[in-house]
Amino acid sequence: MNLDISLLKEICEVAGAPGYEQRVRDLVIREISPLVDEVKINNLGNVYAIKRGKTNKKVMIGAHMDEIGFIVTHIDDNGFVRFHTLGGFDPKTLTAQRVIIHGKEDVIGVMGSKPIHVMTQEEKTKNLKTTDYFIDLGMPKEKVLELVEVGNPITRYSQLLEMGECVNCKSIDNRVSVFILIETLRRLKDKAVPFDVYGVFTVQEEVGLRGANVSALDIKPDFGFGLDTTIAYDLPGAQAHEVITKLGEGTGIKIMDSSAICDYRMIAFMKAIADKHQIKWQPEILPAGGTDTAGIQRMNEGGAISGAISIPTRHLHQVIEMAHKADISASIALLESCLLELDQFDWTH
Repeated sequence: MNLDISLLKEICEVAGAPGYEQRVRDLVIREISPLVDEVKINNLGNVYAIKRGKTNKKVMIGAHMDEIGFIVTHIDDNGFVRFHTLGGFDPKTLTAQRVIIHGKEDVIGVMGSKPIHVMTQEEKTKNLKTTDYFIDLGMPKEKVLELVEVGNPITRYSQLLEMGECVNCKSIDNRVSVFILIETLRRLKDKAVPFDVYGVFTVQEEVGLRGANVSALDIKPDFGFGLDTTIAYDLPGAQAHEVITKLGEGTGIKIMDSSAICDYRMIAFMKAIADKHQIKWQPEILPAGGTDTAGIQRMNEGGAISGAISIPTRHLHQVIEMAHKADISASIALLESCLLELDQFDWTH
């Protein structure tokens, strides 16, 4: 499958910190509007792409639009900006990295910290915390205040590159899933689906699955799929039992993570569909970390029979993340096939 790298690039590069997903949402609406029967936006900001099926049963797919980011909390007398994190970061990866503050206009800054040359020996042995960093905009306080105020969101500055067989950018988590859901809806455009499909592009996943929870309460799905990245720890020093997934070894079929144990029937169904269509896949058990799958599965009366498609990703929650193009293609193929054949499985056992 040839991937639309230019669209993936646009989706990954656009800004969308938790609670500030407007730019991503506009892009999503532009792409999905010609593909589905109805587009809705709920009060929290989730986008529903609705494709009507043959029956009134409902399947919800969740792909979160937000990315880990920051928010401005203080501007000091010298114009340096302090911030609070929105989502989880590995602090050591922030050193000297560029970010964008989205104020009255977008302003590029650099993450600064105490130079190693003036650190004490004790300080050199300690790991930096996010609170040890500040953002340097290269301008005096008076100019900063013209452009930036407390409460402005901040995102990482990065451009998508093709690197070998992979794509490399900020926000692969979870913009790769936004891309996968859009491309799946594109492939389903002229096909009949058995159940009503609710492709939901959710907000605020990185701060607690908030968008998915609200939409599951609203939609009340019978079936559910989460779409998100997972750890590919196929790196030097990794023990075999620590790997979780490997790049290039196929899409991940989630068994469990710290927020959800996937329905055993859905796991069996997804494995059977992947094997039937010769889609390369690998099992995924994530010891720490959760996805929208949990909200889809549990946040409605009776719950939903739910599972998840996981995209193996290296360097997760760091400044640059990496996914394999073949795994992305396999994820699109698996989601499409599952949605088309969801009525062809015995869900009673």
